[in-house]
Amino acid sequence: MSRVCELTGKGPMSGNKVSHANNKTRRRFLPNLNEVSLMSDALGQTFKLRISAAALRSVDHRGGLDAYLAKAKDDELSIAAARIKKDIAKAQVTA
Repeated sequence: MSRVCELTGKGPMSGNKVSHANNKTRRRFLPNLNEVSLMSDALGQTFKLRISAAALRSVDHRGGLDAYLAKAKDDELSIAAARIKKDIAKAQVTA
């Protein structure tokens, strides 16, 4: 399981750990990933996604999974999230 957010594409970053004596050693900053179930209003079903805490706040701010995916860029989304976005767009056109 990779450490990449399925909605934002946010992944691990690298940087320095700096001691009090100003010694620098390499370290990794990992994203705060959580496995959550998000409900799609258009499809009427839930999807389990592994997303960052910042992405979860963005989904809530935009008004749900459907609204978030409508504005999201396709290159940032995972394959599963892009498939969900396509299904939601298809359901909204037919409805």
